[in-house]
Amino acid sequence: MTSLVQYVVVRGDLLRNLKWPTGAVIAQACHACTAIIHHFYGDPNVMQYLSDVDNMHKVVLEVKDEDELRNISEKLSAQNRDYKLWIEQPENYATCLAVKPYPKDEIKPYLKGLKLYK
Repeated sequence: MTSLVQYVVVRGDLLRNLKWPTGAVIAQACHACTAIIHHFYGDPNVMQYLSDVDNMHKVVLEVKDEDELRNISEKLSAQNRDYKLWIEQPENYATCLAVKPYPKDEIKPYLKGLKLYK
């Protein structure tokens, strides 16, 4: 069985520059993760990922701002990789994105250079 990973990319400026509460930032990531799993619920990778919920593997990465997040989104789209860009309402700006679970070696190159979220 192939080991799958779900990458989550969060804007660092939400907490540091815009002074969002930590819980609100975490909620954004939760929204994106739930949405991508729901949207691709019947996908073989998602089904496998959910088949052992006690051993799910997620990696949370950070980008500096909305522009960088949108650049990652465009890069994933160009390579036909499935993800959910979470757009917070009513503000209508992108806060994070969650990638559908993929084999790590298949998805990691598209997120190369991003650091773990701190």
